[in-house]
Amino acid sequence: MPSFSHDAEKGLRAQSLVPLNAFPSGSPPDSIVSTPPLSKDVPPLAFASKSKRKIGRIIKFQLWFNTYRKLFCISFAFNVVGLVLAASGHWEYPKRYTGAFVLGNLQAAILMRNEFFGRFLYLIANTLFAKWPPLWFRLACTSTLQHLGGIHSGCATSGAMWLVYRVVLIIVDYRHYPPAIITAGVVTSVAVFISIASAFPWLREYHHNIFEGYHRLVGWFGLLSTWVFVVLGDSYDITTHSWNPDGVRVIRQQDFWFAMGMSICIIIPWVTLRKVPVVVEVPSPKVAVIRFERGMQQGLLARISRGSILEYHAFGIISTGRQSQEHYLICGVQGDFTQSLVDNPPSHLWTRQLKFAGVSNTSKLYNRGIRVCTGTGLGAALSTCLQSPDWYLIWMGSDQAKTFGPTISSLIRDNLPPEQYTLWDSKERGGRPDVMKLIKEVYSSWGAEVVFITSNLGGNTEMMQGCKKEGIPAFGTLWDF
Repeated sequence: MPSFSHDAEKGLRAQSLVPLNAFPSGSPPDSIVSTPPLSKDVPPLAFASKSKRKIGRIIKFQLWFNTYRKLFCISFAFNVVGLVLAASGHWEYPKRYTGAFVLGNLQAAILMRNEFFGRFLYLIANTLFAKWPPLWFRLACTSTLQHLGGIHSGCATSGAMWLVYRVVLIIVDYRHYPPAIITAGVVTSVAVFISIASAFPWLREYHHNIFEGYHRLVGWFGLLSTWVFVVLGDSYDITTHSWNPDGVRVIRQQDFWFAMGMSICIIIPWVTLRKVPVVVEVPSPKVAVIRFERGMQQGLLARISRGSILEYHAFGIISTGRQSQEHYLICGVQGDFTQSLVDNPPSHLWTRQLKFAGVSNTSKLYNRGIRVCTGTGLGAALSTCLQSPDWYLIWMGSDQAKTFGPTISSLIRDNLPPEQYTLWDSKERGGRPDVMKLIKEVYSSWGAEVVFITSNLGGNTEMMQGCKKEGIPAFGTLWDF
C-alpha cells in the first residue's frame, strides 16, 4: 500500500492560508484566512451550527419540483392530451399513425441518454453562450442540460402509454390482424414496461445490478421486438388481409425510420467500447484511484466495468487537460464492484471512449464559480478547478491525506495555487465546518456567479437548501428520480 509522503501531507495543509489577492473584493473570509488550529479550540463559527437551519416548505417544494420534474411533466402532459383526444375521437391522426407516436417518444427518450447527442448539446451551449448572456439565461442552460433525464423519463413513459393504446386498438380489431402482430405487440409492451420499471429510483439505488441487467438487456430485447412489431405491422395490409413482403411499404412508414434512429442511438456508444490498461492505486481500504491513459477536458464522466456488457458504473474524471498523458477516477467503496477494485485491483477495465458530460461541463458559461464537494465527490469536481483559474475548490472530508493518497494530493498541490482552494479535514480540524457560512463567505469574496455541489444525499440536500435560502444559484448532485 503506498505511503503518504511528508511533502504531500504538507501540501494538503498549506491551503489554510489564503492570500488577500485571491479575492476580487480584497476581503477574504475570516474562517479561511486564519490558520485553523488542529485542536478543538477552533472558533465556534468555523464548525457546523448545532441548531439546524429552518427551511420553509416553499424552498423544499422548489427544490423538489426542479427542472427534471418540470420537463417530465411537460413532455408527459402533452402526450396525455394527445392520447385523450385520440381516444375520444377528436384527433384522427394518432389513431391512424399510433406507431409513430410510440416510436417517436421512445426515440426522444433514447436520444436524451445518448452520449454523442449530450456532448453536442453541451458543446453548443458552451460555444454560443459562454459568459456574455444574462446570468439567468446561463443558469437556465445549465439547468436544462443537467435535467435532460426529465425528457428521457417523460417520453419513455409516454411511449409505453401510446404502445398500450396501439395494442388495445389491434386487440379490439383483432379480426383484421394475424396472431403474429398481436403477439409481437404484447411482447414489446411487456419488455418496455419491465425496462421502465427497472429504472425506478429505489431499484436503481438499492439493487443496482438488477437495474443494469433488466434495463439494458430487456431494453435491447424490447428494441428487437419493436423491429418485429414494426416490420410485421407495416407489411400487412388490413384492407386486403394480405402481406407485402417486398419491404417497400415498410420503409415508407414513419415507424421504420424512428426504429432506425433508436437503433443507431443505442449502437453508437457501444462502438466506442474498449478494454484499456489501467493502474490502480489503493491508498486506503476506502478508496481506489484508477489511472487511465490520455488527458480529458473537464466536466466529463466515465463508465467502467470489469466485463463488457453488464454492471457499468459512472465516475467523475480528473485530468489537468487534454494535453495531459493520463486521467484519474476516484472510486469510493460503496458496493461489490468498488470493493473488488480495492481487494483485487484489475490490470484492464472496459470503458467507452466516448465519455458523457456532467453539469461541470457548463462551467465555461460563468465568469467565476465555486466547486464544492465532499469525500469521493472530488472526482467529479477537481478537473473544473484544475483547468480553470476562475473556479474555487472547497473539498470537505475526513483524514483526506491518508484516505486519498499522494496522487490526489499532488494533483492539488502541483496544479492549484493555495488561493484557489480550501480543504477541510474534519478529523484534523476536530469537526465539520459550518458549510453554509463557508460557502457564503467564499461566494461573496471570490465574486462567484454559481455553485456546483457534489456530495451524498444528506450533504447535497443541506447545501442546496441553504443556497436556495440565501439566494445563491446552485446545482447539486442529481439522482434520476
